[in-house]
Amino acid sequence: MNTTEFLPGQSEALLKALHILTRDGKLNQDSRRKLKQVNHLFQFIKPLLEETQHHNPAFTLVDHGAGKSYLGFILVDLYFKQFAPQASVIGIERRQDLVLKAEALAKEAAFTQMRFLALNASDAVCSPELPSEVEIVTALHACDTATDDAIAFGLAKQAKHIVVVPCCQAEVAAALRQSKRPYDDDPLSELWRRPIHTREFGSHLTNTLRCLQLEAHGYQVTVTELVGWEHALKNELIIAKRKGKPQQKSALKLQQMLDRVGLPALADRFFVPADLNKHQEIKV
Repeated sequence: MNTTEFLPGQSEALLKALHILTRDGKLNQDSRRKLKQVNHLFQFIKPLLEETQHHNPAFTLVDHGAGKSYLGFILVDLYFKQFAPQASVIGIERRQDLVLKAEALAKEAAFTQMRFLALNASDAVCSPELPSEVEIVTALHACDTATDDAIAFGLAKQAKHIVVVPCCQAEVAAALRQSKRPYDDDPLSELWRRPIHTREFGSHLTNTLRCLQLEAHGYQVTVTELVGWEHALKNELIIAKRKGKPQQKSALKLQQMLDRVGLPALADRFFVPADLNKHQEIKV
């Protein structure tokens, strides 16, 4: 295989089992793009793994909306099995067939640090099969509200790090389309009046609200590109690190933004700590 596409120590056998590589070790265009995204994400996550390993060798990483668990397998292959033998990776995926396939592959590869749970997002927070606290939560291209479910899970589990690459952010755009607010009520509504702008603005607004939500819960948030735009359209990477107390200013800005665009009904989706007064005036 062409080693320039791979990270040092990456298992060719695993990539074949994941159907990223063909049997003769080749990549097609789609699998090359997929591998590039996952390997780039690993490079961003690796420092978080090292920091977490230093403080708690038996830490837990939960991959939310795991799908075929590409990310989980590659994290174990490149880091966990060698550098964090006491740590574990749990993949949460609602589709039972994908969970069974991932379990079979983990057994075949002797990846004993991996577990997989067939759970809906709403059930994952309360499931007794998951620890009360989780150090790292990831979600790679979890579609639509699944990214918000991953964030809500991370907040509930007091995760030290939350890393998400959002995808298919349709809920806010749909709510904007259904809003009855007159367009001449606010000149900024021109940002989402036309259908194509509704979709793009809704996507941008969704991620902005997610960042404010994380900041409101006391996280330091970094937003960057995962890979070049030529490799993926859904390319925004949000990395959040829990730093301290909930931030009232971010919670208030979040609520004001929802009010400004006529979507206060979505406040429950982007919930903030209950002890923050949402209606207090922001002082800059």
